[in-house]
Amino acid sequence: MNDVLVQEKLCLKNIYELLGEHFYIPAYQRGYRWSEIQVKELLDDIWEFSQQTSSEKSAFYCLQPIVVVKRDHHWELVDGQQRLTTLYIILHYLEKEHLRRELQEAYKKPLYTLEYETRLESASFLKSIRPAEETNNIDFFHIARAYEAVSEWFDGRDFNENNALLSVLLAKLEKAQSVKVIWYDLTDECVGNDYAVDVFSRINIGKIPLTNAELVKALFLQRHHFDADQAQLKQIQIASEWDSIEKQLQAPDFWYFIHRSDSGERYETRIEFIFDLMKGKKVGAENYFTFHKFNADFKEGSADIGTLWKGIKDYFLTFDEWYRDRELYHLIGFLVDCGEDVVTLKKASDQPDTSKTAFKNYLKDRIRERVRCELTELNYGDPLIKRVLLLFNIQTLLATKEADIRFPFDRYKRENWDIEHIRSQTDTVPTGSSRIAWLEDMMGYFQHAKLTTDTDRQPFVEDIERLLKQPKLDEDDFEGLYGEICNHFGHDDVGWADSLGNLALLDANTNRSYKNALYPVKRTRIIENDMRGIFVPICTKNVFLKFYSRSSSDLLYWQESDANDYLAAIEESLSEYLPKQGGLDA
Repeated sequence: MNDVLVQEKLCLKNIYELLGEHFYIPAYQRGYRWSEIQVKELLDDIWEFSQQTSSEKSAFYCLQPIVVVKRDHHWELVDGQQRLTTLYIILHYLEKEHLRRELQEAYKKPLYTLEYETRLESASFLKSIRPAEETNNIDFFHIARAYEAVSEWFDGRDFNENNALLSVLLAKLEKAQSVKVIWYDLTDECVGNDYAVDVFSRINIGKIPLTNAELVKALFLQRHHFDADQAQLKQIQIASEWDSIEKQLQAPDFWYFIHRSDSGERYETRIEFIFDLMKGKKVGAENYFTFHKFNADFKEGSADIGTLWKGIKDYFLTFDEWYRDRELYHLIGFLVDCGEDVVTLKKASDQPDTSKTAFKNYLKDRIRERVRCELTELNYGDPLIKRVLLLFNIQTLLATKEADIRFPFDRYKRENWDIEHIRSQTDTVPTGSSRIAWLEDMMGYFQHAKLTTDTDRQPFVEDIERLLKQPKLDEDDFEGLYGEICNHFGHDDVGWADSLGNLALLDANTNRSYKNALYPVKRTRIIENDMRGIFVPICTKNVFLKFYSRSSSDLLYWQESDANDYLAAIEESLSEYLPKQGGLDA
């Protein structure tokens, strides 16, 4: 597809501009199917828009795209049939019941026509819609029901209110409040081929590139923005820079350090994220909010193409600078994960006379606000624990300045890392299929772990084999063996099991499989994963290697002294950010 041709055929059109046009709905489309609720919601939205006060007035209310192909003397409607038919029904009602004369007489242009390839009577039916019960044609039935919904909606309104709505629907002047559609003309791409059918298929599986990003791109690449002799060169330059920015944003390690995975926004074209930030798009804003904002810039002449494009590049280059600076990457990545607004961070970095050192100090102050807590008061379930452990991993990596190792925010977010007990809770006895998995884990541990101190393991192996051979696992037998093995490892209930000194960060999949595993089993598995190249957070690996324990004479047990030492290591590592801490009571 020739991008420039498509972009020159993409624009906004008033509903008034559609009057007098002829639209043809081809056989590959289904018929009209909007419900009463959808019809009334559209009317409510237009009415609310028309009633805006002067202080909040918007220039126009924009509907979803209308995708068309010019065929002889009519437009083949590739997408937008439901919206265009509903607008027709509303205008037809106002023509008949409010104006009581044809639009041709009142507006000097007739209402547009709609014709179905497979419903030859559609045009005449739309001109004289009968009640739903009087037709057996399923398309006409839905059209009639929509007309009834329109009639019910207008029943409670007077002449002046109807007139106000019609004035907005058919506004002619550019500066007047109006209803517009995004007009996408594919004519040049459909000469001698079935491209329209292909586009229709992609629209209906959600793959047509009519995102905010593509619409904004169309605005930027319109030829009239440039001098005639430089237009093509400028278009190529912007398109090339656009692709370069998009390529970097598509890199997982770059993307996930500036974007929250739980934000609710999904970006197929990620440069759109920058557009949304620049234009202040809020959660829940309508689909084409950002496109409207950029379009308004062009319409109002508040900025030229060079200034707008430079603003986009500057935004990206700020992110790129953050990414390339290892400390900024970690500090900002942490704050973004905590919910910090990227726009706020950028404004702080853009302050006049703000040095890089000053900006880093600002970020550290923001981090102190995010982890203001007493470590000894944190218990399993407190959302601050995940934040503290994330910062602990980050600080551990930053402390190794010689190695250019970075925290993988992409894996952290995509793999949904969570909190894992180092010493599992014995009061949560495995149930159901988890019991078999627990027995198999213990069997693997006893058979393959190189244990110089565990000389009494053979009886456990025999008991596990016996239970695994049972057609139906005996619950009493299992609970008895479970208790014996826990006692063997000194794994009784302790009062500090939910404290921070017994918690580590682990990906959700590994965490689920380790939930009931005893400490030596977890330790063996994590070491094996690390040896196989499976990523394990550095501090989690250190914990199970007893790196933080001052006395590690027995690697089979995780004791209170180990938890105390681990907590002290966290406190020392985060001392720059935390208030003065107490210790874990011995």
